[in-house]
Amino acid sequence: MKSYRKELWFEAPSRIAFINITRQVEACLRESGVREGLVLVNAMHITASVFINDDESGLHRDFETWLENLAPHEPISRYFHNRTGEDNGDAHLKRQVMGREVVVAITGGQLDFGPWEQIFYGEFDGRRKKRVLVKIIGE
Repeated sequence: MKSYRKELWFEAPSRIAFINITRQVEACLRESGVREGLVLVNAMHITASVFINDDESGLHRDFETWLENLAPHEPISRYFHNRTGEDNGDAHLKRQVMGREVVVAITGGQLDFGPWEQIFYGEFDGRRKKRVLVKIIGE
């Protein structure tokens, strides 16, 4: 069995961003040489997410609005976490809702997606470098 590991780095210029990383994951798959197996894509930061959904800008705006309604950034005094000197209590909650990672089957050397599925990195406390782990195992 083959094993492949790579870190992808991102620096979102805004506090919240959704970045389509499907092409980068496909490039990792080609580099790995795996034809049948699984790929894990994992946000390695507790204020970021990896998820699968449609690449449609209206939907992404809906995510941002929905998340902000669930866990508003301000007033920052509403979160006990922020009393430690942080200002990202909301980002931790948003990550919890959107998820930490995805696993996608690899079939015939391709990501085995359903219609419209794409992989996204979700940033909820941006403006600094963060990373995503891509781990591929298979034959």
